[in-house]
Amino acid sequence: MTTTAAGRTDTTWFTEARFGLFVHWGIYSAAARHEWVKNRERLTDAQYQRYFDHFEPDLYDPEAWAEAAQRAGMRYTVLTTKHHDGFCLWDTEQTDYSAVHAPLCGRDLLRPFLDAFRSRGLRTGLYHSLIDWHHPDFPVDLMHPQRDDEEFIAATKGRDMAKYREYLHAQVTELLTRYGDISTMWFDFSYPGRGFNAKGRDDWGSAELAALVRRLQPGILINNRLDLLEEADFITPEQVQPVSAASGARGTQLPWEACQTLNGSWGYDRDNLDWKPSELLVRMLVDTVSKNGNLLLNVGPTGRGEFDPRALTRLREIGDWMRVHERSVIGAGEAAGLTAPTGCRYTRRGNRLYLHLMDWPMRHVHLEGLAGKVAYAQFLHDASEVKMLEPAPEWETNVSIHGIPSSSQTLELPIQRPDVAVPVIELFLKEG
Repeated sequence: MTTTAAGRTDTTWFTEARFGLFVHWGIYSAAARHEWVKNRERLTDAQYQRYFDHFEPDLYDPEAWAEAAQRAGMRYTVLTTKHHDGFCLWDTEQTDYSAVHAPLCGRDLLRPFLDAFRSRGLRTGLYHSLIDWHHPDFPVDLMHPQRDDEEFIAATKGRDMAKYREYLHAQVTELLTRYGDISTMWFDFSYPGRGFNAKGRDDWGSAELAALVRRLQPGILINNRLDLLEEADFITPEQVQPVSAASGARGTQLPWEACQTLNGSWGYDRDNLDWKPSELLVRMLVDTVSKNGNLLLNVGPTGRGEFDPRALTRLREIGDWMRVHERSVIGAGEAAGLTAPTGCRYTRRGNRLYLHLMDWPMRHVHLEGLAGKVAYAQFLHDASEVKMLEPAPEWETNVSIHGIPSSSQTLELPIQRPDVAVPVIELFLKEG
């Protein structure tokens, strides 16, 4: 196991990668109404069976998915091996409720995914739900689709969590012994103390499960959703932008990863039109890295196994920005001790400081505390020089800039904003 001096698993690759692809895919994509459709619509196993029976991913091309992720500038990926509905994408021996046994699918969908992404140099992670609404021994609780069905609850009161726990651990063992090196194990999720039969670490056997994961895959990173923070390697705020590096890490010193959607849904949701513009997604990436976080951006493929054209458009447009700006985010992080101008974000990579101009100012931008500390400034997209101005003496003419602290470095910008999602100025800092 690769560990840090403090004894924790080494997260260096993770904090350098900064940008990853999340993929939520399963038979819920056939319903095309969000991955929680079984829960939201209180569907029984019998009602949900039609999605298993008709799941036919005939256009599934993981090479195309990997190409789209790589072109977007992503460095790693996480795929849902099993979501809360219990359907499994891989050839598991623990249940027939899998892609291999789905009559119109009949194959393992996980292995070609991993092969495709690894062949392009992207690290691979596995999402695995701790919850299972299909398993015959998973006790009904406040999250279960039949939580309001008193007859069903009475009929299933003998369910044995110990048996389900064995199943959970056996499936994780399969995933970590049959599919090569896995970089992250992304468990989801715990909810102790929240009401009817709420579940947490004791139910999952989290301590034993974490030990199992680390024994099978030394060096793997585990997220924080086992209800066992002491075993977590990174924190996972969901569909929020933390206000600071500290809030992202939730009071710990751990790395953090914001998982975000393109339109509010994780699984394919055909009629959801709340798509985030590409420029907003780039801003979210920049904002996340400026606070020392990673962005894990989700795509929910269709039931036939393709990325929605709207998702592909956004990945392509993010990639257009990343092609010329990626060094301001990949391997970069918080510019500690510096306060960016209003409407801007800083990231830093060694002696290079990156000013991301979320808002475009009129002619000038003033960098507090950087007077005499910048050797050179240029736009990152085309390497064109950005002029640095000296502070104006108070006696100069009315067209000079006044009232700027002498500790600030002023940059002179063109009136026309560069035609990129977020303009970036690369500042070469002087040594010492």
